[in-house]
Amino acid sequence: MQRRRRWRHAWYAAPALALIALFVYYPIVENIRLSLFKFSVFQPGMRYVGLENYRQALQDPVFWKALANNLCYAVTSVLFQVGAALVLAAVLEGVIGRRLRGVLRTVYFVPAAVSLTVTGLLFRFLYQSDGGLVNSALSALGLDRFTHDWLGDPDTSIWGVIAMSQWQSFGYTTMLLTVAIQRIPRELYEAATVDGAGRVRTFFAVTVPMVREMTTLLVILTVSGGFLVFNEVMVMTGGGPANSSQTLGTWLYTGAFTGDDMGYAAAVGTVLFAITFVAGLLQLLHSRRKAVTA
Repeated sequence: MQRRRRWRHAWYAAPALALIALFVYYPIVENIRLSLFKFSVFQPGMRYVGLENYRQALQDPVFWKALANNLCYAVTSVLFQVGAALVLAAVLEGVIGRRLRGVLRTVYFVPAAVSLTVTGLLFRFLYQSDGGLVNSALSALGLDRFTHDWLGDPDTSIWGVIAMSQWQSFGYTTMLLTVAIQRIPRELYEAATVDGAGRVRTFFAVTVPMVREMTTLLVILTVSGGFLVFNEVMVMTGGGPANSSQTLGTWLYTGAFTGDDMGYAAAVGTVLFAITFVAGLLQLLHSRRKAVTA
């Protein structure tokens, strides 16, 4: 009877497993296979080159620049969308009054509901060197020496894109962490108060450990998002100027559809998959070990 029940459960799960295998695992395996070939979409035939595409990536300075941009994107996202968002969520729940708290939640969440393309275009107007709101505000404050061509300068272009992304996603992660904080038993906060713990100590002794599962999930999502970023860069800079804001996703796209080097693009995609997979796996293992020792 128990064996029959197990087979019944397996049949129920079979359609979902088949779809996952078809649309997730098969493309991954196929991409790895294609990364071992040189081929073009405009010419028939494929030439096996082994690891040559990977050697080409390692010798490509734009590839390393794109990887560095992704690292900056991921680290900044973790600091703001997890660290700073957790602090703000704790303030909303523990300090601000109930009526004002609801208004602020709505205000913080609104950017997440705006289309990414619309947000990117909006920030392009904000960053314009002539007439943009950022430079106009600096000039109005008498800070003309700080006005800048934010997206046109190779040193600041990627940071302009990162700032836009943090603005849009910050409120969403704050709301998720707010929900996690609301699930913490109030008795723990009351016990901390009785023990004489202040707000800061209570935050680190009660709030942070009790929302570990949510923060782990958000770290995985933000790190993966930092390495998979594509739309923001394409809308705001297109990878320029001089490839200074390229990411692995946009460089993959450029190699495939502009350079017509499909094998090299597949190799970049494989590297991108490996980085996100290993990062997520390490974070899950670290979180599980913390949970066991706790």
